[in-house]
Amino acid sequence: MGNAEFTLEGRSASFYTLGCKLNFSETSTIMRQLIEAGAHKAVRGEKADICVINTCSVTEVADKKCRQAIHKIVRENPDAYIVVTGCYGQLQPGVVADIPGVDIVLGQDQKGNILENLNGLQKRDHGISKTVGTNDIKNFVPSCSRGDRTRFFLKVQDGCDYYCTYCTVAYARGHSRNPSIGSLVEQARQAAAEGGREIVITGVNIGDFGKSTGDSFIDLIRELDRVEGISRYRISSIEPNLLTDQVIDFVAQSRAFMPHFHIPLQSGSNEVLKLMHRRYERELFAGKVARIKSVMPDAFIGVDVIVGMRGETDELFEDAYRFIESLDVTQLHVFSYSERPGTAALRIPYQVSPQVKHERSQRLLELSDHKTRAFYEVHIGREATVLVERPRRGMPAHGFTDNYIRVEMDSARVQENSLVRVRLGGLNAAGDALMATIME
Repeated sequence: MGNAEFTLEGRSASFYTLGCKLNFSETSTIMRQLIEAGAHKAVRGEKADICVINTCSVTEVADKKCRQAIHKIVRENPDAYIVVTGCYGQLQPGVVADIPGVDIVLGQDQKGNILENLNGLQKRDHGISKTVGTNDIKNFVPSCSRGDRTRFFLKVQDGCDYYCTYCTVAYARGHSRNPSIGSLVEQARQAAAEGGREIVITGVNIGDFGKSTGDSFIDLIRELDRVEGISRYRISSIEPNLLTDQVIDFVAQSRAFMPHFHIPLQSGSNEVLKLMHRRYERELFAGKVARIKSVMPDAFIGVDVIVGMRGETDELFEDAYRFIESLDVTQLHVFSYSERPGTAALRIPYQVSPQVKHERSQRLLELSDHKTRAFYEVHIGREATVLVERPRRGMPAHGFTDNYIRVEMDSARVQENSLVRVRLGGLNAAGDALMATIME
């Protein structure tokens, strides 16, 4: 039943997101659509009339968490109209539709059409799915949303054409596509008008921006840098082979793009990179890190690494570890390889045991802690500008410097979403932030 045929006035809606920042951004956009149609966000303890669950399928664990979340939400809201969307819904629509209580599964192509798929909120005897095959996912669902956070997330691209052997994202999200630069600039202007100070540029493979429109990522960030009112942009994960020297040099001298990069390496072994069908060798990655540090010595560089990929022998892991140890990077985001149905990696014969995956993961996490602490300690005693985030009840105010150092300060003296000048002090008790003194 279409939006014009019934009203959501007085209806409550709850929203649940699993997975990446892009999912959180898209959920916020869905929430905005329902609120504009008359619904309100359910408060704690209130039974919802509509439940929207945005799923992830990056690992087997993510699939399991999605199923558990759906069952839990159905139990807690037995009369609610249950909408499931996202990657797990796209990849396993029949499995999800069969879960008792689920009313509709919306694939990636239908994610932006939730109002047209609410069926007058009439519960179904059995769930249905509206999905299309990977090659038929054509829609780009715009999203620029704040949610409950200080910063906005601007989705600039969707889909992926890379088909790495371990990954299902290309199947779940479809081919790379993007909107016009003009539409994204307008969304950034709207975020500024709503009080936004910082925008994180998100997508599945954002460096591939321009496939649909003949533009390039450098064209996009040049135009976004001109938007008045936005003080900070951060580039979320960008493939090393698509992070051009031109982009690095632009960030170094730009008005608002922060010295903060997140670059997926996935393995420090060239042999494993080849098994993964990654589009670069580690020497290229090392060159990108060196280039960043040459023009932005204080840049924060986060790195994604997968351990336990099929084919990753002990010797190859040790080789990868030594390479990663040698890199001048700030933080490692470590993931254990997960078997995904239908992926080419399943044809690689050598398997790594769960115990060995865990041991490798712990070693890299310890290395990450060491690198992050060293990065923080170098900045003790320096001045910095911090964008203040919403403080948790009873906790000190916190925020981030331009190069993404987490800072804690006196909450009585700062306002959320304000830029304040501070002097950075020592590490807090937890070791995950620098204590700061607000400068007069």
